[in-house]
Amino acid sequence: MARTEYFHDPIAPKPNSIVVAVTAFVLDDQGRVLLIRRTDNELWALPGGAQDFGESIAETVVRETREETGIVVAVTGLVGTYTDPNHVIAYSDGEVRQQFSLCFRARYLSGEPTESDESSQVAWVDQAVLDDLSIHPSMRLRIDHGYANLPQPYIG
Repeated sequence: MARTEYFHDPIAPKPNSIVVAVTAFVLDDQGRVLLIRRTDNELWALPGGAQDFGESIAETVVRETREETGIVVAVTGLVGTYTDPNHVIAYSDGEVRQQFSLCFRARYLSGEPTESDESSQVAWVDQAVLDDLSIHPSMRLRIDHGYANLPQPYIG
């Protein structure tokens, strides 16, 4: 399903849903962040997705990371909350979702980067090359906050 993101855009459609979603900020032993290239918009992003019924939010982080990347992680903390009402995502089925995302810090346990239906590329990416990638500003904020290792989680 195709999606279009609107970020502080006056022509953005009005949202008609809010879904609890997560992203995972995972570093390898060389300090590289785990990123996917999304199949729905071709942008680079942290792995993540929506919470399913019957699972805890930490289980969502582990499941989504494994499904999208082939990497198994353990949740270790919270990077921040990202709930900007001026960030909406319009899907091709008519859903227009207001952002509600929790970004978690997670530790690599096992696995090799593996593409999925949701990720055309999976890579450990050096911080120095992030500016060379197409990354949505809201996602880049999460990545920057993850690297900053803030003393308290970001709330925004």
